[in-house]
Amino acid sequence: MVATGKEFHQMFPPVNRLPLDRPWAWLAAGWEDMKRAPGVSLAYGAIFTAISFAVTAGVFFVGLEYLLFPLMAGFMLVGPMLAVGLYETSRRLESGEPVSLFSALFVATRSPMRLAFVGIVLMALLLIWMRAATLLLALFLGTTEFPPLAEAVPTLLLTSQGVSLLVVGTGAGAILAAAVFAISVVSVPMLMDRQVDFMTAIMTSLIAVWRNLKPMLLWAWLIAFLTACGLVTLYLGLIITFPLVGHATWHAYRDTVGR
Repeated sequence: MVATGKEFHQMFPPVNRLPLDRPWAWLAAGWEDMKRAPGVSLAYGAIFTAISFAVTAGVFFVGLEYLLFPLMAGFMLVGPMLAVGLYETSRRLESGEPVSLFSALFVATRSPMRLAFVGIVLMALLLIWMRAATLLLALFLGTTEFPPLAEAVPTLLLTSQGVSLLVVGTGAGAILAAAVFAISVVSVPMLMDRQVDFMTAIMTSLIAVWRNLKPMLLWAWLIAFLTACGLVTLYLGLIITFPLVGHATWHAYRDTVGR
């Protein structure tokens, strides 16, 4: 027998319908978590900011600075997994448990193997994106080497090849980022919080996005905007924006998925 639409939705945890402005409440709740655990939140953000500096230095050291922009865009793809410790911190604050940097960095999840599988999927998507970016560079710039970083912006904005590369690359990245957002927006915190299988978490995330398309589009835009603010400030802004988005994502999950 084929399940009806109602029966299909009953196979997964209930998903609440949300008002359009709900993402602002998630940000406010995330900010409150940061104020309640400032040391853990800012230290967590500082650690990943330092990792971003190290990755950037490595890219320049090996002479692959043309991959810097795709790597910065790729941060959006693996961000949901990198923020697991922030979800755990918000969960502990919610339940009245003590919080610490150790508990944030070494999270005892409810579905560790399934959560690890999501991480592998997101890393695979990052590798696909990096490969696609390399192919797009070759397609639009041909055998011409990508200019030094100081000349990259004029090349992208003031040449026909650069504008074409920027438009196509942005479109391809946006499609991939949207897919990652849809499958991970509640699945990653859900796998950390509950003993559920991989497909249940993914399908619940997709249903949540579909049933709340407008607020989820706003939430995706806020995540992209805050992450971009952190990246364009030479990563220093990530010390604040990364934990803010991470804590808020926990509240987005708790607000969206019923028990």
